[in-house]
Parts: sequence; structure tokens; C-alpha cells
Amino acid sequence: MENETKATMIREWIDPEEGVTVDFDDARDLNAEVTGCNAEVVSLALETPFPHLRQDITIPLGKVDVGEDRAKYTRDPEKSLRHGRLRLTIHQNRPEVV
Repeated sequence: MENETKATMIREWIDPEEGVTVDFDDARDLNAEVTGCNAEVVSLALETPFPHLRQDITIPLGKVDVGEDRAKYTRDPEKSLRHGRLRLTIHQNRPEVV
């Protein structure tokens, strides 16, 4: 899949009320928020084990596969319910939380 196609699919999920699922090589089923995306990179805010602390990361789209997580659904009550949400598979280990 081309980077521009990935970016178009990911941009639909830039919404602080919606989460996405992220899989790294060494960590799966993480909750995150898409904070930005262009044709080169995607920026994410990953949940951490610490309340109210997010891990902000930026990943090149060349290391990202885009799919759908059918086990989860959207949560924004102002929008129509969607059964399934964005799943990003990132082909690298999760960066350490600093």
C-alpha cells in the first residue's frame, strides 16, 4: 500500500474522542490516539501504565501497515457507531517510555 493511501486512511481517525489499536513487534493491542499524519509519518499518543501520561511518538509510514480491529468499536457518542476501528501494525519494537 502506498504512503498516500495509508495517510488518507489514518487521517480519518485524527480525533481525540476516538482510539486506535497499535501493534509493535514486541507489544500488541495498545490503545493510542492519532495526533497527526502526512504522506511521510504518523504521530501517535500511546497509553502508558501511568494514568494521565501518554507516550508521544512519530513513526515513518514505511514501517506501518494499516488494517481494522474488528474486536473494538468507536466510542464518540456524537457519531454513528462503527463496529471496528483502525489498527496500525508497526514493524519495530515499541520505543521505551522515558
